[in-house]
Amino acid sequence: MSANLPRMTVEIRVELKAGILDGEAESVQKSLGLLGIGPVAAVHTAKIYVLDVGDADREKAQAIAHEAVDRLLANPVIHRVHVAVRAT
Repeated sequence: MSANLPRMTVEIRVELKAGILDGEAESVQKSLGLLGIGPVAAVHTAKIYVLDVGDADREKAQAIAHEAVDRLLANPVIHRVHVAVRAT
């Protein structure tokens, strides 16, 4: 570990784009109604990945996050992605 760089954490939020069928969200919305919880106008699902990238600078942490998104975590045709990098 380098004493000069803070530990970096990357939070990656992956959601379906508008218009893409979200079966899990539809099921949850229906179940909420059956349980008498609501009214709930809409439900959307998302996956959040938290990466501890260690002693990287902000630019390196961003690069790691974008490579993970591009190669593994999301499909650009159906997903929208938000990446947040913070020192921990």
